[in-house]
Amino acid sequence: MKSLKELDKEYIWHPFDQMKGAEIIPVVKGDGACLYDENGNEYIDGFSSWWVNAHGHSNSYIANKITQQLSVLEHVAFGGFTHPQAVSLAERIIDITPDNIEKVFFSDNGSTANEVALKMCIQYWANKGENKDQFIALAGDYHGDTFGSMSLTSRGGFNEPFEKFMFDVSFVAPPLDSNPDLTEFEEILKSGRVAAFIFEPLVQGACGMKMHSSAGLSAMIKLAKKYNVLTIADEVFTGFGRTGKYFASDHLSENPDIMCLSKALTGGFLPLGLTVVSQDIYNGFYSDEPAHTFLHGHSYTGNPLACCAANASLDLFKDELVWKRIDEIEKSLKVFIAEVASFKNVRTARSMGVIAAIEIEGGGKSSYFNTIGKVFYTELLKEGVILRPLGNTIVIVPPYCIGDDQLEKMYSAIKEVLKKL
Repeated sequence: MKSLKELDKEYIWHPFDQMKGAEIIPVVKGDGACLYDENGNEYIDGFSSWWVNAHGHSNSYIANKITQQLSVLEHVAFGGFTHPQAVSLAERIIDITPDNIEKVFFSDNGSTANEVALKMCIQYWANKGENKDQFIALAGDYHGDTFGSMSLTSRGGFNEPFEKFMFDVSFVAPPLDSNPDLTEFEEILKSGRVAAFIFEPLVQGACGMKMHSSAGLSAMIKLAKKYNVLTIADEVFTGFGRTGKYFASDHLSENPDIMCLSKALTGGFLPLGLTVVSQDIYNGFYSDEPAHTFLHGHSYTGNPLACCAANASLDLFKDELVWKRIDEIEKSLKVFIAEVASFKNVRTARSMGVIAAIEIEGGGKSSYFNTIGKVFYTELLKEGVILRPLGNTIVIVPPYCIGDDQLEKMYSAIKEVLKKL
């Protein structure tokens, strides 16, 4: 009989991996901060399985809530219908997002949540009869792999084969300090053609967890508003406690018009995306004119099981102990990052909230295609730790249930591999 690994190799094409030479680990169980392979080996999941499992694996509370929902309502078309889980989730999301956010649009993943925001901005101005067809994003931003979201993503390895099919976007430098030079940004805004400014707030994920200033970003949002430009906060990664608050936008003095949410939204149980908007955005489509309708949707829009998982995850965030643990992990990461920053083969090390990044030497310049991170990844697996790298940047985004002993094991493994390399 063929093994799981052999059958996988025969039939499956995995994302974000060059399949030639790829080593795939068959995982058969998850529990808390750990994953277990078919041979019973334990691994600390230090990146929360692509940053989604905020409360760890197989959380019994979320699992039980979904189990109950399964026998009540598994799905209903969201066009013309609603259901308790969606209504409850929308109400709760509005309660925890900035005060100007009033409406929730449902989709199924982070890239699509950004795609929805993009389409909303284009049609918002079209409905008003205004010719605004340009976009601004931060250099280094990643917003997804669907075509619109990909166009909003910095050019390079993720999208190079498709560039001739993508629309142009103006990319400006992230605000690294509280008083950034916004001359270039303002010159683009002055054209009067800019529909929206999209950004990953405070932490740019896929480009290597680059971090920037909350005051500087607030200044950019304020300037965009001065020129009547919509603002979109891509909180797919930074939402739900990752920066120490519910959202990275909570660190800002200026509120975005639109926020895009996914990943940790359901605690890692089911796919769900939300695009949440101000009342003004919603009003731009509220009309007697049928052509002003936002004609976008998915078969599984507002799926009751996914909404149930998100509601259960939000229940867990009501526990003060969860936020206490987030604060403890944040402090622990700061101490560890300060320690490894002095290692001779560490280029830079940084952290914010429960996000940390270690940029290591070797393999050439820092980029997603730097292969030294794969060497590091393989060595960490031998130590029972999973930290999927972004090129030569080792990223730590642990689940909030991780124990101090598990953090220490992870830290020890990282330091040992740093010494070995």
